[in-house]
Amino acid sequence: MTTKIFRRLALGFAVLAALTAPAQADEPGGGGTKAPVPVTGEQVYKIVCAACHMQDAKGGSGAATIPALAGNPKLGVAAYPITIVVRGKGAMPSFADTLKPAQIAGVVAYVRTHFGNDFAKPVTEEEVARMMPKTISTPSH
Repeated sequence: MTTKIFRRLALGFAVLAALTAPAQADEPGGGGTKAPVPVTGEQVYKIVCAACHMQDAKGGSGAATIPALAGNPKLGVAAYPITIVVRGKGAMPSFADTLKPAQIAGVVAYVRTHFGNDFAKPVTEEEVARMMPKTISTPSH
């Protein structure tokens, strides 16, 4: 991988680790800080997605090809990007355990309406929740 892509990937994984780390109690007396949790689709994109897909959503190439989201006709049907974010595909990991349905809906809607994409049909949290993996409980003995 090129150094630039490697650095962006490392940054992205560091951000993901910070977002998924268990909350720790602040020390008495204050002074503790927590990483900001992305709320809007734009924030999720900038903090999570841009590490690989780049700030301009044009993707990248080198040792690995990262698909461009900019001007991507595959985003026209909302189920496609939702499925990719929820389940992962190829080198793209699943974010079902990392992001909440509202965050996934927000980032998919953001990408579908920015970067030269004009797919304005809203993406709902309910659509995403229906596509999330179901938790399988195992009976205890």
